[in-house]
Amino acid sequence: MLTTPQIEMAQRDLYNPLPGGARELLVPTQGRVSKVVIRPTKASTFARHRPLFRKPPPAPSSSSSSKRAPTTAATAQRVGVNREFFRQLAAILRIIIPHATSKEVWLLGAHTTFLLLRTYLSLLVAQLDGKLVGDLVSANGKGFLQGLCYWFLLAVPSVYTNAMIRFLQSKLAISFRTRLTRYVHDLYLDKHNTFYKVVNLDARIGASGADQFVTTDVNRFCETLSALYSNVSKPSLDLILFNIQLGRSIGGRGSIGLFASYIATAWILRKVTPAFGKLAAIEAKLEGDFRAAHSRLIINSEEIAFYDGAPIEKDILTRAYLRLIKHVNSIYKIRILYGMTEDMVVKYMWSAAGYLLISIPVFFPKARELAQAAAGSSVATKGDAATNVAVEAASVGDGLSVSQRTENYISNRRLLLSLADAGGRLMLSWKDLSELAGSTSRVYTLLSTLHDLSSDNYASLPRPADLAPGKPFYDLGALNGRLVDDAPVSEGVSFDKVPIVAPAPGVAQGGEELVKQLSVRVKPGEHLLITGGNGSGKTAIARVLAGLWPVFEGVVARPDDSNIMFLPQRPYLSSGSLRDQIIYPHSYPDFAASGKTDADLMDILRKVHLSYLPAREGGYDVRKEWKDILSGGEKQRMGMARLFYHLPKYGILDECTSAVSTDVEGSMYQHAKDLGITLITISHRPSLFQHHLYLLRLTGDEGKWELTQIGEADQSLSFQKEIESLKGKLAEVESWKVRLHDIDLELHFKA
Repeated sequence: MLTTPQIEMAQRDLYNPLPGGARELLVPTQGRVSKVVIRPTKASTFARHRPLFRKPPPAPSSSSSSKRAPTTAATAQRVGVNREFFRQLAAILRIIIPHATSKEVWLLGAHTTFLLLRTYLSLLVAQLDGKLVGDLVSANGKGFLQGLCYWFLLAVPSVYTNAMIRFLQSKLAISFRTRLTRYVHDLYLDKHNTFYKVVNLDARIGASGADQFVTTDVNRFCETLSALYSNVSKPSLDLILFNIQLGRSIGGRGSIGLFASYIATAWILRKVTPAFGKLAAIEAKLEGDFRAAHSRLIINSEEIAFYDGAPIEKDILTRAYLRLIKHVNSIYKIRILYGMTEDMVVKYMWSAAGYLLISIPVFFPKARELAQAAAGSSVATKGDAATNVAVEAASVGDGLSVSQRTENYISNRRLLLSLADAGGRLMLSWKDLSELAGSTSRVYTLLSTLHDLSSDNYASLPRPADLAPGKPFYDLGALNGRLVDDAPVSEGVSFDKVPIVAPAPGVAQGGEELVKQLSVRVKPGEHLLITGGNGSGKTAIARVLAGLWPVFEGVVARPDDSNIMFLPQRPYLSSGSLRDQIIYPHSYPDFAASGKTDADLMDILRKVHLSYLPAREGGYDVRKEWKDILSGGEKQRMGMARLFYHLPKYGILDECTSAVSTDVEGSMYQHAKDLGITLITISHRPSLFQHHLYLLRLTGDEGKWELTQIGEADQSLSFQKEIESLKGKLAEVESWKVRLHDIDLELHFKA
């Protein structure tokens, strides 16, 4: 069991930085703390792989609407075992098997070794089975007991081999998933905020399916791939070795008959096999939709409860579930005919053909003799039981004894049944291959999308014919702007002729222009307040500045990430301790390396009026669901605490104190200015005028804006008006008291 110090260490030392960007994660598991070294994927590896994940251009179409970015549903229509599938699979294999000496290659080698061993043991079991029955028929007690001893001796390596095959198959699946998951995480959570772009700037995956792709689809692909290797390699080995062994007894014509039955079976099953790949891809998408509906319900549970929206949400969930179930039921119906044909061919036709083939040595001994003579007297191998039977049969012609004939039949029948099983599994593997095609398409779509968005490569749209001439068309595939995210601090934050555009991925009309040609520069100490109506583009300016939304035209310049910090209106509270909430996005090792202490954190909490939190909640190391414990105002003040902890040169505050009283808000803003933080604030509150020097007002009228300086006279006038308004209300107090007294008298008189 983990001791308390070990638990605290695992909770506090989330990871230890290592040279080269690697991290040593401390993971509590099975009563101990495991250390796992995570090495990030190199940028050169991503650059080398990026051409592999560029989808071929779509076929030309006369319809402009067909040129939209491909969606998951459209991709699912093209899924199948074809050249594109093998190209996608080869690209993914470059990730999960990166080089010839990787761990996965050794696992594949060990897996193949045990598959060969199991095939060899199956041959020995077939021979021993025939000998046991032969001794039993001939009443050879000594030989029968000796055969039983050999039988139990073979059981030990056989059961170990079967267990190791299953173990190595599972290890392969886990290893593949680990490689692929780490690769996806490095792309998904890179410095370009690709995870945000996947949800908001691309229509191929969208918000409803990102988690489904990263978790369920990756896992399903890896498990199907590892199982398919075993399901294809083992039957293939069995077919080759068992055919060689069986051919020594049934002759060349019998072997030709076996191959003819294989070809006929493959042709029949190929004709009746449905498009399992497309069906699997559609099922995965519907599973993702159903899961996303439940996730939306969990995230918005409080709002839905306030609106009493349970009935309509239940209808939404039911519709999503019924779409999934109807599709699954259709798959089951499709499999009826396929299952009937498969059983008829594999079980009954192969069994009948098998009986015909193993009857050749009995009814046509001369044909067998000629085949064996043409083989060059291969009967000289005395250690082979089946060959010894063939030699005996050739010498005595049709005069085989009952025991010999029984032994020969049992051995051949065991081999033939194993062949039938191997052939059946090989035929069934086509269905597995089709399902793998569906999973491969989903994983490839995920990787292709992540590679494109990480390099700001968006799907391009043609200019609509009905768009007015001269009106700008903002297409994500044609970005002419530039974001400079390492500008000197002295140069400040600047927008140079930058239109603020809300991107619209997949929409034919392109993005919506919110602010026209914004040109603003904020130097250190020049605090800026941004105001405007709802939908005028205030938060959009912060998104463009943060690099979340693209710069369509012009140039945006800002300092690097260490000198600028963004505080959204809805603060995010991570999973961790109270200390982790204050220092986010730093970890405990970062906090320790900074030289700061818990006393410094207490000073910060005092500045944001949260000094009571450590005593109330149980200290800095206590771990809770902070999003459920802290109130709205406390959450926003925690965001300001992070600003005071990191001390950036610039702070972008997007209505991050809307739930805080004006007096506390004013003290926090003044403290931020005292610390030398230049503020760019998005807010409606007039009380914040006194903390800023410039005002950027967005009128919301065709994207117009105006920048003015907030002077002392304007501030005094604003406060004077507020004072006069309060004085006027106070002057009316006496008259309202008289009126209240008259109403009381009137009510008393009526009573």
